[in-house]
Amino acid sequence: MTSDSSSPAPNSSLLKSIRSPADIKLLKEQELPQLAQEVRDELVAVLSETGGHLGPNLGVVELTIALHRVFETPRDKFVFDVSHQGYVHKMFTGRLDRISTMRQYQGLNGFLLRTESEHDCYGAGHAGTALSAGLGMAVGRDIRGTDEHVVVVAGDAAFTCGISYEAMNNAKSQTRKFIVILNDNEWSIAKNVGAIASYLNNIVANPTYAGLHDKARRFIEAVAGKTAVQFAHRVEEGVKGLLVPSVIFEELGLRYYGPIDGHDIPLLTKTFEFLKTQDEPVILHILTKKGKGYEPAIAKPDKFHGLGKFAAETGETAPGGSPTYSELFGKTLAKFADSNKNVVAITAAMPTGTGLVHFQAAHPERYFDVGIAEEHAALFACGLATQGVKPFLTIYSTFMQRAYDMIIHDMALQNLNVSLCMDRAGLSGDDGPTHHGLFDIGYLRHVPNIVHMQAKDEDEFVDMLWTMANYSSGPIAIRYPRGAGTGAVPKAAPKLLEIGKAEVVQHGRDVAIFGLGNMFEVAVEAARKLEEEGFSVALINPRWIKPMDTGTLEFFARGTQVICTLEDHVLHNGFGCAAMEHLHSRMINTPVVRIGWPDQFIEHGTIPILRKKHGVSADALVEKVLPLLQKKAARQAQPSAA
Repeated sequence: MTSDSSSPAPNSSLLKSIRSPADIKLLKEQELPQLAQEVRDELVAVLSETGGHLGPNLGVVELTIALHRVFETPRDKFVFDVSHQGYVHKMFTGRLDRISTMRQYQGLNGFLLRTESEHDCYGAGHAGTALSAGLGMAVGRDIRGTDEHVVVVAGDAAFTCGISYEAMNNAKSQTRKFIVILNDNEWSIAKNVGAIASYLNNIVANPTYAGLHDKARRFIEAVAGKTAVQFAHRVEEGVKGLLVPSVIFEELGLRYYGPIDGHDIPLLTKTFEFLKTQDEPVILHILTKKGKGYEPAIAKPDKFHGLGKFAAETGETAPGGSPTYSELFGKTLAKFADSNKNVVAITAAMPTGTGLVHFQAAHPERYFDVGIAEEHAALFACGLATQGVKPFLTIYSTFMQRAYDMIIHDMALQNLNVSLCMDRAGLSGDDGPTHHGLFDIGYLRHVPNIVHMQAKDEDEFVDMLWTMANYSSGPIAIRYPRGAGTGAVPKAAPKLLEIGKAEVVQHGRDVAIFGLGNMFEVAVEAARKLEEEGFSVALINPRWIKPMDTGTLEFFARGTQVICTLEDHVLHNGFGCAAMEHLHSRMINTPVVRIGWPDQFIEHGTIPILRKKHGVSADALVEKVLPLLQKKAARQAQPSAA
């Protein structure tokens, strides 16, 4: 018997034959397990070299195959929450030949981007956005009078976000055709926590629905071969076998189906065909395994959620050098909590990324993971502070933006003693624009009562944490970069720093360089280059963003020819902008050269490449400063008028 001419020959690569979603529809059902295995093999091979979100993508292989079997992008819309699980979707939508460029400079982004493909209908990078965005698309479709499908794919962690419930609250009243897939793998990055996680687990574990997978499979087999309409009629007759009564989603107006096996392609396919016929918002609860098909990822789901290069055979990563700022933070805070019983730590589903796993191990009763709920985390911290507790609210800079209203209205307005610890401040490299922490100086420096700082190295970082632990005059914030610092070993006993007092590392007459935080190393390099040109350079470690050490700034502005500022932050409303504003208010006209990120969203890539491209470097500083020094020297050399 000859094989179907539309299908690849036996043992040939099915994945390489997929140039568009239409090719997936041509495959025979019995070929799909092979395709799924090839996708997993490709994911492990590629991401072992590039790094990325391996576990989430291994878990949605069958789901993505079934979606593309049933729906038709770009006409139909797939809205992936966070979109870190979109790598398989990228493989199936014409980007397989570039999958090895994932997260590399000028290569594929680690998240979905509207500018990258017409099949990416909505960009993301933060959790909880998909239901609201998808509902907006569905309503927009209704207004236009078209009939395409909008399918939202959201992990169970997205349902710890308040925004998801705000969307569900409106879905029933605003559209009749809307499909939500709840991808339940019990993990966001860390193990999911809270009542919603327990609620979903209770649905899955309820004895009434034990064996539901087998019942669902038998049901599908009974109607196999029927048309979608006939299948829909049979589902309506037997829907009680798939519907959990009184679930919260039903109360919010979404017809609930499930839970079903999220790795069963025939079951998923037939279920999607049925859901396409529904004229009401529906939610399908599927059960998947994060890291499926790769034992190291199954054994350590948190590690393989997102990681750098690793050995494909074993899953082992290269041993690290100096501890990262995150690790140092977690261990240091745990040590401080040994002697200060008021110190508590709060994270929003990021215990490993923030280093708080170390605090959790030492002080589990004072460690709080609130799930992906940054707004609640901030308000929770405020409530704790009113009771004399010292909360350290530890959230990535890019995610702290979500709690901005709480920082102003609740924390700063009431002058509460909350410590804001903003990890991944500055460029986040290969994660790209959704994760770069380039805006926190701008969104905090104009808020009354806020103190904000950044350390030049690990030793000073510990001193700043100690200062925060002993600060009792309102909210205080610290920003620190991703990864390791200079390797500076912290002192045995940290010291309190004077609020608002910079460190003058060396004096100079021609140029004064203020290198904030991790940019101090760049300032040192720039000073060396200028000194090689024969100029005298002052080096200042500002430490304090707010209150800025205006006395030191004025001193050097009056005593040198040029002031330079370096920051790992956008220039607009940043540290350098604050310096210019102050000098202008004092009518000091010394030129200020600012080095920082431009007024645009910065792409993904390695930090050295991006710094060079965008002029955030010692060479860029020297290039801007030299003409100013030469003009000054030329004016001074001109003979005075007779």
